[in-house]
Amino acid sequence: MPKTVRTGKKGIRCLGVAESFRKEAGSKAVIAGVVMRSDLLIDGVGITTCTVGGLDSTDSIIRMWRGLEREDINFVIVGGSVISWFNVLDLPRIHRETGLPLICLSYRESEGLDEVFKALFPDDWSRRLEIHRANGERQQLALKTGYRVYVRAYGLELKEAEQLLNKFTLNGRFPEPIRVAKLVARSILNSPLIRP
Repeated sequence: MPKTVRTGKKGIRCLGVAESFRKEAGSKAVIAGVVMRSDLLIDGVGITTCTVGGLDSTDSIIRMWRGLEREDINFVIVGGSVISWFNVLDLPRIHRETGLPLICLSYRESEGLDEVFKALFPDDWSRRLEIHRANGERQQLALKTGYRVYVRAYGLELKEAEQLLNKFTLNGRFPEPIRVAKLVARSILNSPLIRP
C-alpha cells in the first residue's frame, strides 16, 4: 500500500536523487541518493550507475532504493525525468515500486523532446517518447525563495509537493537533498580513485 506523507510532520525524511555524467554514449553516469531529515541532517547515502544515453535509469534508482533498506523514508525527490543524456525515467513505476510519494523537479520550460529523440535515437526513440509522455505534464510552482520550478507529483497533491519543497529548500531553486546528491554524484564521477 502506498505511503502518504504528512507535510507538517517534524521528523519527515526525504530521499533526494540526482546524477552526474560525461556525455560519452555507453559510459556510466553516477546516480546518488541522499536521505535527509527535515532538519537537514543527512542520515544515509546510496550510489548506483546508469548508462549514458541508455534506458536503465529507472531500474538503477529502484535498485538503489531497495539497497538502502530504509523503512523511514517518507517521500522521494528526483532531479529531472530525462537524465544522463536522455535516459528517461519512468516516474509512475518508481512511485509504484517504492510505494512512496514522488516529486520530480525540473527548472526550465521545454518545447518538447519528440524531435530530439527521433534525431538522436533512431532505433528506440518511440520507447523513450512513450515513457516520457506517460510521465504526464509538469506544473509550475513558485518556491518561497522566489524561484519558479516545474513539478510532476505522484501520490500527493500539488500543494503538498509545494510545502515539502519549501521545507527542504534553503535558497535558490534546489532543495537540499537534490543539491547534496548532485555534489556527491559529481565528486564520485570526478574521483581519480573510482571510475564508474
